[in-house]
Parts: sequence; C-alpha cells; structure tokens
Amino acid sequence: MAKNDPVTVEYETRAKSLLKGELKRRGITYAQLAEKLAEIGVAENDRNLNNKISRGGFSAAFFLQCLAAIGASDVRI
Repeated sequence: MAKNDPVTVEYETRAKSLLKGELKRRGITYAQLAEKLAEIGVAENDRNLNNKISRGGFSAAFFLQCLAAIGASDVRI
C-alpha cells in the first residue's frame, strides 16, 4: 500500500486519534510518556514522540508499547 493511499491515511489517523485520546484521558504529556516508555526499555524523547504521533505512521508495536506504558489495558475502537 502506498503511504498516501486513502485507506492507509484513514487508519493512521484512527491510530493517532486513539493514542492521543488515551494520553489526554490520563493527562499524560509526551514528556511523561517518554519517561514511562523508558521504564519499559523504550528510548524516545518527547520531541520524537510528538513527531511520530502527529504523523500517525507508527508501528503496531509502538502503539502497544505506549498503551502498556500508560497502563491502558483496553481501547475502544
């Protein structure tokens, strides 16, 4: 699939919105997320997180790492 494929863009937008929503619900900033990710062995800084999440083109593994780091056990899709 091409990066600019409408279906790909739609799902990247959904993933980005889900992650941002979970962070907002918990009141977690990107700096705090970076700290929580570091605790589970994932090295990211707040600026990289901002860029990666804003683009929305992150891996499923990164998405799950973020959810685990913030203590989210389930997500409504």
